[in-house]
Amino acid sequence: MAYTTIDDPSKHFDTVTYSGTGSSRTISYDFEVDFFWCKMRNDVYHHSIFDSSRGANTRSRANENRAEEAAANTVSFGNSSGVTLGTDDSSYGVNQQLNDSSAQTTYVAWAWKANGGSRTTNAEVGNNPAGGYQANTTAGFSIVDYTGTGAAGTMAHGLGAVPSLIMVKNRDVADAWAVYHSANTAAPETDYLVLNELDATADDATYWNDTAPTSSVFTVTTAHNVNADGEKYMAYCFAEIQGYSKFGSYTGNGDADGTFVYTGFRPKYVMWKRSNDSGGWTIWDDARDSDNEMDKYFYANTSSSEYSGESLRVDFLSNGFKHRSTNTWGNGSDDTYIYIAFAEQPFVTSGGVPCTAR
Repeated sequence: MAYTTIDDPSKHFDTVTYSGTGSSRTISYDFEVDFFWCKMRNDVYHHSIFDSSRGANTRSRANENRAEEAAANTVSFGNSSGVTLGTDDSSYGVNQQLNDSSAQTTYVAWAWKANGGSRTTNAEVGNNPAGGYQANTTAGFSIVDYTGTGAAGTMAHGLGAVPSLIMVKNRDVADAWAVYHSANTAAPETDYLVLNELDATADDATYWNDTAPTSSVFTVTTAHNVNADGEKYMAYCFAEIQGYSKFGSYTGNGDADGTFVYTGFRPKYVMWKRSNDSGGWTIWDDARDSDNEMDKYFYANTSSSEYSGESLRVDFLSNGFKHRSTNTWGNGSDDTYIYIAFAEQPFVTSGGVPCTAR
């Protein structure tokens, strides 16, 4: 069996930095973007999430529980070489230019490929919600939309593999994000995390019905955050692909010679969260900071500008990442963390050839 099926991760996921211009233009990727998450780096603005299932100019905020909103002239899809940004004339923090002409507004955007906006649909059957999905089975990513039933039911995700990560948001009202992570606890289907909050893991059967996802469906039940009757939801689902993505957990050691986390690839992107106690959803990528020790990061649960300094530091290595600070939000002694990682390059190619680390 090949070590990986994806020798070039940038065909499915990539990180791009850019400057705001206030003019419509393309942000280039090596694929047609379906899931676009962007953040202004040098000012306080929300984490903005767009996807091709909902279509152009429809935004959710990763750092808030707010319902989705119409965001005119921001992001549109269907561009074979990336994604199209609009003029952002209403200042949604996607492509605006700061009024101070001496300061250039800078952004980072993380993007994933699904299925070019083409959805497979399904009708409501019993308590199983109606909706649809578009899936990239090669890279283990799907975008799911559904209308809740208010009772325990299942929703198809189209991955053909068991999801390791599911992030759900109520589109209609101000419900918090609900997150399932397969390495969260010994029985992750009994628990949930909240993307827009610092909260530790909580145990609640009303989210996933204490039922683990399968290779075809995930289960939602009565929690308003995931399945209120007649309300609309989005779910972003990820299955682990060897050499391309990793969804795991680690234990901190509280030492500046910190915990090493094996992923099997050089990371391009890592997000972690302390799960046994409060802590921010900390985002790192090698587009903003390519030299070890890296010290530029965001918290997905806040609108704060990019952090930089000695508080948190990490190395991206050829086969994983290593902590270089003692901060309890990344490497607290005996604390437990869940993480999400995507590859810059696999440690070994599909042909069995070791990759050369940068």
